Amino acid sequence: MWKKSFLVFLFSLSIQKVALDCERMRKTNEFPSPSLYSQTDTVMWGQNVSLSCFQQNKSLEITYFLFRDEKCLQTQDGKGEPVTFNLTISEARDLGPYKCKVQVANCAKYSQPFNFTFVDPVTAPVLNISIIQTKTDRYIALRCISFNGSLPIDYIFFEKNINISPVISKNVRKPAEFNITESNTAEVKEYRCKAKNRLPNHAKYSQPVTIASTGGDCGPFCLQFLLPGLLLVLIVIILILVFWMLPKYKARKAMKDSAPRVYGNTPMEAGIYANVCENQADEKPVPGLEPKQCVSRAEYSQEIHYAAPMFQQVAPRDQEDSNNSKGGYVYSELVF
Repeated sequence: MWKKSFLVFLFSLSIQKVALDCERMRKTNEFPSPSLYSQTDTVMWGQNVSLSCFQQNKSLEITYFLFRDEKCLQTQDGKGEPVTFNLTISEARDLGPYKCKVQVANCAKYSQPFNFTFVDPVTAPVLNISIIQTKTDRYIALRCISFNGSLPIDYIFFEKNINISPVISKNVRKPAEFNITESNTAEVKEYRCKAKNRLPNHAKYSQPVTIASTGGDCGPFCLQFLLPGLLLVLIVIILILVFWMLPKYKARKAMKDSAPRVYGNTPMEAGIYANVCENQADEKPVPGLEPKQCVSRAEYSQEIHYAAPMFQQVAPRDQEDSNNSKGGYVYSELVF
């Protein structure tokens, strides 16, 4: 019986000693609260992250516990070095809050809560350039925007690989703008911009935009603005000519279609008309009819005009006139 009482006495003394030691460590700050941290507090879905828990006491064997809300996720033992807990952010509850608990015997302390923040990565920004050209200078407005990604987004403008602007931060989905004034030059300029939010190592660059040289005056730079106007003027002139010539063409075609046609072999007709002229030249003039002038084929060898003949019978003359005639010819007039 006395042995049992002695064991109970020793156990109570050990508990009191531990309690006294824990109280002493708290008072002397030998067992401070641990710190819980990560290399980044911004994450994407599916990202693997690490949480490190560290207690400054390097002489004690310490047990480390990782909690998310009230649930214990992992346990590790360590001494004098931080312990690392590996996690995967796959859903909203994985963002936290997390706490680290360190324990020595019955003495335990907790860290401050730690939370991750979800950030949507930026997409490649779009760079737009507008230019106002004068005789001596040109004013360039650079506008850069990323249409996706968690805000705020920081923008920086570059000429080739040289930074030419300060960091322009946007808390709303609007383009960042940077203005440049420079003298006309023969050098070709190339610009681009960079977009970055709180997510590390996920900065994106725009496609480079090139500005043609001015050659000290307007040159090719102005030509790119004049070409659309010249093309428009050319199209208008073509349309005017088409609408002006089309009615004349239709009228000429209508006159040609309404004119009487003479069908037959063209060389034969030419020969017939030529023979008529030659025969008329050999005949004597008929009384009562005016002599018709015959056009020489040699004078108009290059162009022959045709007409449809209309024949009209002439009334017979007196018997005495017809007795003097050599043959029985009947003449008719050709009306052109």
